[in-house]
Amino acid sequence: MPGDRKERYQKYETPQEPKDLNADVMTVQETAYVLSCSVRTVHRRLNELGLKRKPGRTVVTTKADRQALLEDSLTQPPRTAVPRRGRQGQGRKQLMPLAA
Repeated sequence: MPGDRKERYQKYETPQEPKDLNADVMTVQETAYVLSCSVRTVHRRLNELGLKRKPGRTVVTTKADRQALLEDSLTQPPRTAVPRRGRQGQGRKQLMPLAA
């Protein structure tokens, strides 16, 4: 049973090619495929734009929603623009001398 659950979630998180690219309504998976991003990115941007959906229902996007997502992705800087900070200035630790 646990393996079945993992497969269902993995299937849900995978973008799928839509049957019709000009459809009025698409699922989140199809929207992710059209926008060339992940399903989580689509969900995150829908929430950021205030395009929330009812809980417990299949999340679908309209043409207007997809256009808003596309325009938002074109105006936003990529999230990886800020470099991560690691340990700076510490260098390597000095080795202790061996006891003779």
